[in-house]
Amino acid sequence: MDFEIAVIGGGPAGVAAAKRAVAAGKSVCLVEKADLGGTCLNWGCIPTKFLLGGTAPVEEFEAQARMKAVHGEVRADLAALQARKDRLVTATRKAVAKELEKLGVTLLYGAARFSGPQTFEIEGPDGGRSVSFGRCILATGSVTTVVPSMRPDGECVLDSDLLLGLTEVPESLIIVGGGVIGLEMGQIFERLGTKITVVEALDRLIPWEDPEVSEEMARICKRRKWTLKLEARVKSLRTSENRAELVLESGETLYAAKALVCIGRRPATDGLCAEKAGIVLNPRGFTQVDESLRASPAVYAVGDVNGRAMLAHAAEHQALFAVDHALGKITAPYADEALPSCIYGSPETLRVGRMAHELEAAGLPARVSRFALAANPIAQAHASTQGFVKVVWSDGRIAGVTAIGHHVASLATAAVLLVRHAYTREDVEGIIFPHPSLDEALKEACLADR
Repeated sequence: MDFEIAVIGGGPAGVAAAKRAVAAGKSVCLVEKADLGGTCLNWGCIPTKFLLGGTAPVEEFEAQARMKAVHGEVRADLAALQARKDRLVTATRKAVAKELEKLGVTLLYGAARFSGPQTFEIEGPDGGRSVSFGRCILATGSVTTVVPSMRPDGECVLDSDLLLGLTEVPESLIIVGGGVIGLEMGQIFERLGTKITVVEALDRLIPWEDPEVSEEMARICKRRKWTLKLEARVKSLRTSENRAELVLESGETLYAAKALVCIGRRPATDGLCAEKAGIVLNPRGFTQVDESLRASPAVYAVGDVNGRAMLAHAAEHQALFAVDHALGKITAPYADEALPSCIYGSPETLRVGRMAHELEAAGLPARVSRFALAANPIAQAHASTQGFVKVVWSDGRIAGVTAIGHHVASLATAAVLLVRHAYTREDVEGIIFPHPSLDEALKEACLADR
């Protein structure tokens, strides 16, 4: 056996798993076929948040200007932001590699393909090598979903990776997909001066969220002069005469300087030869796992690849559990109670725990209390008072928190604790909340009438 723990995939889950395993004194290798840090660091969470942060002064200035509190203009330099973002990502990637090597993790670069229940081959820079392992943490993540009628061509039809590389601001942008990626990218480019059109096949934006959150998000987008095409299915999208041409099934044709296709992500399981390790993939390509996240007796599948929750922090949490379970430190089934989910920008969204309609569908009692951000002094100070915080109760205990508005993602950790420990009203009354703060919006939502 070459390694006691082998990790396939160098994203947040893989890096967390490798560090946990080597800290326990195990021999560990980590295999990465592209760049350490995975999608999150290189093409996802970190670059988008960097660009949202870099363009945030534009949003803040415009909000204050609407109140006639400031005058003038703030402009963001996309090329300068991209250059700084690239430096940050490169430096972080190097730091991750250096830390892993210092800890004693063996880094192997190339594509891993299973050759048996406890072996895989590596093809690439370290190609031709066969690796045997005691236990494997499979953390290959996900890739952009591509359909033939909307295939990114690198010209005017782009995926999120390609859009994040632009250094010139497009005059207009069609975004196909009204989910997290589409909304965050739309905010970045709107702040840079791009005209935004969102095309969504379903009847509302972010359709998995609380319906009231979807409605509020749509109102805010429209107020910013975004064009929203809901319940609109795309027939074709291509580059034509140096612009993006999108044809809807209704027959309507839309044009823009660029188009972003972000209709979802699929598991990165192509070419893994998963069946040779005894791993079963479902019809969508996700690995099937048991209650302990095992895809086979020797392989744990964590993060996007198993489809439970396609979030970086969920992936890392699963990875730490998988290593501890493999080492015999945990025997109970995996649980991800009170998993937070956020959309960043302005507005932000937050969801932790259950929504009211989910409880009702399960036959459980549900009551709701809420607080409008219009009455919060921090939201008022930033001239960004749209939105609310909503608390879902079941049998007198907090079962969920949902919010949309100014910086509400910052309430996530507090919301996790409230939901995870099923706080009562009396429990909340025992907490001292700072004043003035956005946290008070969460407090007031908890203490409001149900």
